Amino acid sequence: MNQSKENFIISEDIDYLLSQKLDWNALANKTILISGGGGFLASYLIKTLLRASEQMDLGLKVICLVRNMNKLSRLSGLEKSKNFLLIKHDITQPLSESLERSDYVIHAASNASPKYYGIDPVGTLLANTAGCQHMLDYSVRSKADKFLFFSSSEVYGEPIDQNKFLTEGDFGYLDPMNVRSCYAESKRLGETMCASWSSQFGLNTTVVRPFHTYGPGMYLDDGRVFADFVSNIVDSKNIILKSDGSSVRAFCYIRDATEGLIQLLLKGESGAAYNLGNPSQETSMKDLALMLCDVFPERKLSLEFSKEANSNSYIKSKVNRSVPNIAKLQALGWSPCIDLREGFKRTVMSYE
Repeated sequence: MNQSKENFIISEDIDYLLSQKLDWNALANKTILISGGGGFLASYLIKTLLRASEQMDLGLKVICLVRNMNKLSRLSGLEKSKNFLLIKHDITQPLSESLERSDYVIHAASNASPKYYGIDPVGTLLANTAGCQHMLDYSVRSKADKFLFFSSSEVYGEPIDQNKFLTEGDFGYLDPMNVRSCYAESKRLGETMCASWSSQFGLNTTVVRPFHTYGPGMYLDDGRVFADFVSNIVDSKNIILKSDGSSVRAFCYIRDATEGLIQLLLKGESGAAYNLGNPSQETSMKDLALMLCDVFPERKLSLEFSKEANSNSYIKSKVNRSVPNIAKLQALGWSPCIDLREGFKRTVMSYE
């Protein structure tokens, strides 16, 4: 991967975000604590916040909690910022009583790929439950202005009607005895914990449910189909599809998602959950693969179907279609604008 090219794409995205009419001054002289700061969504958010602080002289400080100090490629270069503090901490353990207070607290630490649900189901669910408790308790001690919990579209389970766009009140079936449910069930409990701490302690808690976010910085070996596709394109190899490709998802480019996260941090209603996605960019896996081949015609790639199964650790979803209704977040002034062709082209460029 060419780091300078990746930095160029991400830098362009952040420049765009800083040009948007967001209430950046509300973050002036504030401290933000983020768990799982080395993650895909969290790292993009951190980079954007620090750039905003630097260019607008906000005096904003970001404290980042990470479990593994060897997996910080997404945060490369940030250690030079005077407004950035990196702390090694396993979020399943209580936070130090000596940790300075924060004005905003974001709990983003969690395994996000089905590749890890079968390998580490216990670690997956503990990050979303025990970890959520520790972050909530810290927020109460800090008298934080806002607690933002990164949940997931997985909380919807198997929708009763897969033909409709999912609103925040729609929930389907989840089997608690299925190991794959370690993620969705713990995200559901994390949401209930946010509602409970809000009710009992008066904590301002907001929940965000991201839908299939992609872009520069995602790991191409994490097992998800669209990451495999990008990896194939980057390596100039034919795209391999290990299913009939009929599953439908709505993909949201990370720049759009980051803007939505900032809006929720600043304006999200306490005790509320919000879908974050791009329903206008709904596509089947087969059509996504064909589109990617078309976006890069000079590579002369094609789509191939394989009967080879995914690894035993990758537990597939039974949901055939998952598309959000985003009216609730749009009411705060946010709408996604990057289409699939542009978003995936920028993503591939970021790895070359």
